[in-house]
Amino acid sequence: MDEADRQLLRQCRVRLVRELQVAPLWDALLSRELFTPDMIEDIQRAGSGSRRDQARQLITDLETRGSQALPLFISCLEDTGQDTLAALLRTSRQAAKQDLEPIIPLDLKPVVLGPVHLKSGEPRVVQQDLSKPSPGKLAPVVLGPEELWPAKLRPKVLRPEAPRRVDICSGGFSDVCTQDRAKGNADLAYVLSADPCGHCLIINNVNFCPESGLRTRTGSNVDCERMKQRFHLLHFMVEVKYNLTAKQVVQALVELARRDHGTLDCCVVVILSHGCQASHLQFPGAVYGTDGCPVSVERIVNIFNGTGCPSLGGKPKLFFIQACGGEQKDHGFEVASTSPEDRTPDSDPEPDATPFQEGLGAVDQPDAVSSLPTPSDILVSYSTFPGFVSWRDTKSGSWYVETLDGIFEQWAHCEDLQTLLLRVANAVSVKGIYKQIPGCFNFLRKKLFFKT
Repeated sequence: MDEADRQLLRQCRVRLVRELQVAPLWDALLSRELFTPDMIEDIQRAGSGSRRDQARQLITDLETRGSQALPLFISCLEDTGQDTLAALLRTSRQAAKQDLEPIIPLDLKPVVLGPVHLKSGEPRVVQQDLSKPSPGKLAPVVLGPEELWPAKLRPKVLRPEAPRRVDICSGGFSDVCTQDRAKGNADLAYVLSADPCGHCLIINNVNFCPESGLRTRTGSNVDCERMKQRFHLLHFMVEVKYNLTAKQVVQALVELARRDHGTLDCCVVVILSHGCQASHLQFPGAVYGTDGCPVSVERIVNIFNGTGCPSLGGKPKLFFIQACGGEQKDHGFEVASTSPEDRTPDSDPEPDATPFQEGLGAVDQPDAVSSLPTPSDILVSYSTFPGFVSWRDTKSGSWYVETLDGIFEQWAHCEDLQTLLLRVANAVSVKGIYKQIPGCFNFLRKKLFFKT
């Protein structure tokens, strides 16, 4: 749905929630394929299930149903006898679109440009009746644009405003200057001057053994290719490993940690797999190997501590985890300013979730924490909040990775990693019928600007 239609729905939202009769609409919405039966059931269960709650959820979800959602919805209102609301939306929509149309002059008569009168010092435009052509040849005329199009008839051309420097990054001009100063100041930002600046290992688990009870992660290869290309453009040496068991996941990470990173400035690990909740002291969650055995995120991160990977001491170590944190499905809650992104009607999201497993990597000694390494220079970015489902579309890949790639492409040249991840969290949080919010555990000591 385009922004103009979204704004119109929000302007009419109070009246729609107050007057909309939802019960007659269900069949019309289904017949026009605006919503699937499952989506209708979710709307009917919204809040207390009252008419107002259902109307409120319907208007919110309508913004996610594509570019033709509003005109189709107006037709549904007309079919169910809600002509007053239909007329309100249709009239307002037409008025909004007319405001955006350029002004084009009509019925202009053809003109013949007469000769230049050099003695007058100014070119002159002479309009003649073409039905009575003048004999002889006409001298060439040079006219400026103001003369070709009189001011009152000149068409209005709508152009986007040229971006000002204040709009380049997230803040104002002072923010841009601050970012520039931070990049060149080793006390404020990590120095990523090496080229390549580090290793990037991507573990892409798609196919799981039948005994694991885990489904094939269709669409994960799209995520993998996105991350491979993105970190290559960010000057990393990218290596991809496919379909690893839990033991092989640990082996691959240990092998990476034991390499000499002395001449490099950073290290990145991307894991695409099913996941679950897990007992933890520092970092929540676990990812599954293709054999159905989990590896805790905490164990993954600690492979790269000062003992296991001394050559990365004081250097940023980044982990991006696309996996479920549990089985809870988040229906979200009502806010007035949501701006959902369009989702195609045939999109097919599915979760990367499996049940919570108690006791995974549990430590029962009360003083055990004191013996763990300090997790400095580490950032773990999770695709979803611990305990909740992480959604993946079987055609376009996961919401998290798709958004992460797009945000990095648009903003990585001028914003630090934490700001980029805030953009990712905000963008993902407004997607879909079910909701998802990425987050991170940040133990970086400085800002991190990628090499672009």
